[in-house]
Amino acid sequence: MDFIPQILFTIALVAGIAFFVKNILLIYRNINLGRKIDRKDNPGERFAKMARIAFGQSKMVRRPVSGILHVIVYLGFIIINIEVLEIIIDGIFGTHRVLFAMGDLYGILIAAFEILAFLVLLGVIIFWTRRNISNIYRFLGRELKGWPKNDANYILYFEMILMALFLTMNAADHQLQINEVEPYYNEAGLMGSFPISQFLLPIFDGMSSSTLVIIERAAWWLHILGILFFLNYLYYSKHLHILLAFPNVYFSKLQPKGEFDNLQSVTDEVKLMMDPDADPFAAPAEGDGTAEPEKFGASDVMDLNRVQLLNAYTCTECGRCTSECPANKTGKKLSPRKIMMDTRDRLEEVGENINKNGSFQEDGKQLLDDYILREELWACTTCNACVEACPVGIDPLSIIMDMRRYLVMEQSAAPNELAVSLTNIENNGAPWPYNQMDRLNWAKENN
Repeated sequence: MDFIPQILFTIALVAGIAFFVKNILLIYRNINLGRKIDRKDNPGERFAKMARIAFGQSKMVRRPVSGILHVIVYLGFIIINIEVLEIIIDGIFGTHRVLFAMGDLYGILIAAFEILAFLVLLGVIIFWTRRNISNIYRFLGRELKGWPKNDANYILYFEMILMALFLTMNAADHQLQINEVEPYYNEAGLMGSFPISQFLLPIFDGMSSSTLVIIERAAWWLHILGILFFLNYLYYSKHLHILLAFPNVYFSKLQPKGEFDNLQSVTDEVKLMMDPDADPFAAPAEGDGTAEPEKFGASDVMDLNRVQLLNAYTCTECGRCTSECPANKTGKKLSPRKIMMDTRDRLEEVGENINKNGSFQEDGKQLLDDYILREELWACTTCNACVEACPVGIDPLSIIMDMRRYLVMEQSAAPNELAVSLTNIENNGAPWPYNQMDRLNWAKENN
């Protein structure tokens, strides 16, 4: 009978990790629905960028209030989870505070965990206040109504509860050690240092040892089960960035932000046109890779590349991109955050289609028009403000440009002003409606 708690814990741990791995494999499959793209160049530069932006949070602290709070919560999440290792060992083998063998370092670690837990709790409360009470512009977008707003709050509630359970567990454990109750008591001294939870001791004053054990065990179980639940909730939440920010930054674009990619098929066609010795009617050599692509640009998520789909899953919905967007600031419908959220929602819909049918079956929908409106796409000024603002290296502009490319090259559906300019460039070599011989007539008239 003594082994039942260990067996139950092991079952819960294995089930939680197995479900998490299953969901991660689904995300991996969905991302691989996109086009292949080579982002393996310059690994040293990529690792340095990842260390600076994803690990070092360099872009977060550009806005000091939210940035510093996020760094505290981020460090708390990373460091406090070291304590989860001890919980797992204790849960599997039936030990108690097994890492106490580390000596004085153990007390320092527990003290650090408690201080961080308190700071995380304080930071999360401030985050909740900013999101729900302060009426900050970037949290009021139409795309944050309903589930996105609730999801953000659910995560904040989870973190509050987990930190409260951690401190409650330590406080009850501390009191049991003072009461010299086995197996909490150790003749070598107090197991751990409790600078924060010690202030909760008056709550437990006068309680029986059996009651304290129930409180400590309940907090311990709820804490670890809450962590496993939180781990699996990430799949359904915007907080996937906790896991995906690192690969997302690593695979982000290294070229200057204003540099757009060229379609290789179009480049080859232009080179052919410019080569006086080329035969435009000659059939391409077999296996030369110059076959015309099935589609120019993107109208659905399968037309985007894998990094763009990774971007969609990584989006934190923080709204920094939208708050910097000049089109959004002037009242236009474009919101770079919504572009990423729509892409993720459509990708999830495609994934569910595959889960149901074994392979994707046409559903009469696509990313263009059903999720992202043409008005949104053409409102973009291509200024790259959204790309620069994103703290985890997301590039909404690349999706916008690929969808514009589809509209122009596949549907000839550019706005009239742009269509006229393109026609003039084709006919006159410039966006103005004058041939080359007449371009300086205005100068002659002024003379």
